[in-house]
Amino acid sequence: MYPLLFRTVLSRMDPESAHHVAMRVIRMMGVAPFAAVVRAFTKPAPSLRTRALGLDFDSPFGVAAGFDKDVVGARGLYALGFGHVEIGTITAIPQDGNPRPRLFRLIPDRAVVNRMGFNNRGADAAAQRLEILRRRNRRAVVGVNIGKSRVVDVSEATADYVRSASLLAPLADYLVVNVSSPNTPGLRGLQAVETLRPLLTAVREAAGATPLLVKIAPDLSDDDVEAIAGLAVELELSGLIATNTTISRAGLRTDPAVVAAAGEGGLSGAPLKARAIEVLSIVRSVVPAEFCVISAGGVDTAADVRTRLDAGADLVQGYTAFLYRGPLWARQINRGLAAAR
Repeated sequence: MYPLLFRTVLSRMDPESAHHVAMRVIRMMGVAPFAAVVRAFTKPAPSLRTRALGLDFDSPFGVAAGFDKDVVGARGLYALGFGHVEIGTITAIPQDGNPRPRLFRLIPDRAVVNRMGFNNRGADAAAQRLEILRRRNRRAVVGVNIGKSRVVDVSEATADYVRSASLLAPLADYLVVNVSSPNTPGLRGLQAVETLRPLLTAVREAAGATPLLVKIAPDLSDDDVEAIAGLAVELELSGLIATNTTISRAGLRTDPAVVAAAGEGGLSGAPLKARAIEVLSIVRSVVPAEFCVISAGGVDTAADVRTRLDAGADLVQGYTAFLYRGPLWARQINRGLAAAR
């Protein structure tokens, strides 16, 4: 049913408007009595329970940052069967993001280009919503992804991240430092080890006992991937997320004119699959077994999730295929994983 709805209605809507419509439905699914009914239908099999980051996950498959930017849909996403929900990216200072349109579908590639620009209501508002979420649903594992505020100069980025971490880490199950989005000027430059070291050191201190991870780009060289993974281990971070979106447009099947019209931004979806697996393998080869590696990028099916787990991922995240698969996507993934065990 959902594929027909996508072809006939949703694919003709502005992608960001369609997302807001979907989020309204997801929010409703997280409210009683709907939440219990939906969760009964989508609850992952007990065999999928996973231990990582010192936490218990109902499933190794979760929804990546970017889908729920303002802590408004986490309960609904949990009800739909995701093993964890990563909120954000959240910035210390509220911001509108880039001008619309800023989200574009590349349907032949099952991909999306976005240049959202960390649109969110800020860390203070997110903290208030997280407090409410914690009171209403303590079972959902909720991570928080933080980024640099656009109005803050790169030279002041550390203080900006620390402010977000201080507010949000006490309310998060884990915290992620995002230095890999292509949509905030200067952000990816923070991935340089000499710049990243003091940033992560300061955020780690602000995060306290909350597990801290760093999220990296697929466009890094293999040597840089190894260097950042090594730094994360050296600084005693809890893990790393590989990967964010890419600025590459290589190998796409979509009409080049459509790709050009979409313009700049991060590409997500199926085209990332090969590089995401490569980066996962590189990271896993240089970090100890107890170091948590979360794989994201190009995940569509249960077989994709299984491939990442077999390659050394502790957890797997998806986002873009949710737009193409519909609300039962997590249930489909979980049922496929359970059937293969």
